[in-house]
Amino acid sequence: MADDVTPAGDVAPAGGSQVESARRGRSAYPHPSSAGRSANMKANRRVDTKPELALRRALHGLGYRYRKDFRLDLVGGVRVRPDIVFTARKVAVFVDGCFWHCCPEHGSQPASNTWYWEPKLRRNVDRDRAADVALGQAGWTVIRFWEHESIEAAVAAVVGVLAKARAEPRAASGEPRGADSGNR
Repeated sequence: MADDVTPAGDVAPAGGSQVESARRGRSAYPHPSSAGRSANMKANRRVDTKPELALRRALHGLGYRYRKDFRLDLVGGVRVRPDIVFTARKVAVFVDGCFWHCCPEHGSQPASNTWYWEPKLRRNVDRDRAADVALGQAGWTVIRFWEHESIEAAVAAVVGVLAKARAEPRAASGEPRGADSGNR
């Protein structure tokens, strides 16, 4: 029974001990500290967060068309799912949550179950950096915003990058400025 207790003093999940979970290559999932905390964490979404929706709505209102949560399979088996993807211009936009991606201004470290949360949040940041590198090597432009940044600033940055990406192929190919179909 001793190995059913985690280092933080919480009971390991049913169906196996923390030692067994570590042997299988994954950490034990901690029990929530309360029903309220459990409900709060279940309400967190992977896609369609409020800041992401606001950015998409603003870009769509300006006439931009994009793919949302579009999986990109890159060289070396790397898979990345940016929040907003402009495939023709190879621009990937991420809207990072302050807690999940360790914002230097607003990111907070949980006080309980630190044995679980610290490595999990560190892996999120490491995965973000690896995705940035893989996308850059594949010729993509990566734009990242924190959820607390203003939508106006985010839209201006995305529009600026898209305008630059739109002008670059023409400059390289020598096409006249009105040669595209007019779709943003």
